[in-house]
Amino acid sequence: MFATRRQFLQVGSIGTSLTLSDYLRFANAQDQVDPGRSAVLVFLGGGPSHQDTFDMKPNAPVEYRGQFQPIRTSVPGVEICEHLPKLARRADRYAIIRGISHSLADHGLGTRYLMTGNLPTPVVDYPMYGSVVSKEFPAAADLPSFVSIERPVEGPGYLGAEYGPLSTGEKPRFGQPFRVRGITLDGTMTLDRYRKRRKLVDDIDTAFAEFENLDDSVRSLDRFSQQAFQIISSSKARSAFDLTLENDREVERFGRHDFGQSLLLTTRLIEAGVRFVTVLLEGWDTHQDNFNQLGRQLLPDLDQSLSAMLDRFGEQGRLDSTAILVTGEFGRTPKVNNNAGRDHWSRAMCSLMAGGDVRTGQFIGETDDKAAGPKGNGFTPDDLAASFFRNIGIDPKTEYSANVGRPITLIRDGSTIPGLFT
Repeated sequence: MFATRRQFLQVGSIGTSLTLSDYLRFANAQDQVDPGRSAVLVFLGGGPSHQDTFDMKPNAPVEYRGQFQPIRTSVPGVEICEHLPKLARRADRYAIIRGISHSLADHGLGTRYLMTGNLPTPVVDYPMYGSVVSKEFPAAADLPSFVSIERPVEGPGYLGAEYGPLSTGEKPRFGQPFRVRGITLDGTMTLDRYRKRRKLVDDIDTAFAEFENLDDSVRSLDRFSQQAFQIISSSKARSAFDLTLENDREVERFGRHDFGQSLLLTTRLIEAGVRFVTVLLEGWDTHQDNFNQLGRQLLPDLDQSLSAMLDRFGEQGRLDSTAILVTGEFGRTPKVNNNAGRDHWSRAMCSLMAGGDVRTGQFIGETDDKAAGPKGNGFTPDDLAASFFRNIGIDPKTEYSANVGRPITLIRDGSTIPGLFT
């Protein structure tokens, strides 16, 4: 009864959403911030074509190599796609892992695998990266620990809802006010009006209290509404989400498109003290017209915005304290299809890592002459996840309690990728 009444009154919400209260409802935030690193996950939803980005095969037959040409980078012997010129000049700031291979050429299953580092199973619901970081390295009380720009990609799994992300509900768009559900205060909801609404709810709670037999978990809702109020009324939190505070030069550097504004927001959140941010760049499911879709928009947007984030973190000295992973859920077929596209292909893909202890300016791993599969054993998504957690400062063999009757190892089968770290 109590929880339903809370939902009806929309405690801790602004407008019609309960996003912030849902995020905080069961969270037990800590004032002390662990010294572990912050992290950014850029997820290229749909499955980017590895052989048209960072694993090109210029000597393969034309029906395999496609239409793009490789270009030299700032690192001798390292070449990437011609539509990534800014990243080519910054090749000394990241590492590319090639020859990642798995067997789940399905968007849902592949995404779950790459977002958790564990092969999906109906028995265990594994948590996504940001949920683990939220548990291990909570942010300050007036900031969310884990933010997912627009929407969450996966869930918190066995860790529980308290470690799910605060989702913004939309992407920031250039020239339009950006409203974060449950945080942004604009002309329709002032702090004074919010305080009055909150006092009204408190008064109703008092009136109902003697009629309710509340257990500890329900009583704790009052405490988490207080924490929601801390975030909503915090100038630090609101300014972190306010892109109007950025000058025109920064807006231009990141790009006036959705992805550019999303990565600009990502940098502001990390700078403010948020511990993990997930940002999506979708549209890579190029079954048709692969080369026009990549060459005209997807690759130029990725090139501009990711380069800008690397530059800004580098200028601020934050690359050492920020682990970055850029990945999709799988690669694309070695052979171009009859629609000038490439289809799902999980036997080969590549990912980018930067920041922290990553030994940059290198390719690790290799695929065969048509980018169809790894040479040798290759790497698994489990290995990629173990490496990402290690770079964040979390032991991938950490064990957690779950409702399956035994401890669950964070990354059971993966190992840190050899040669990736200094």
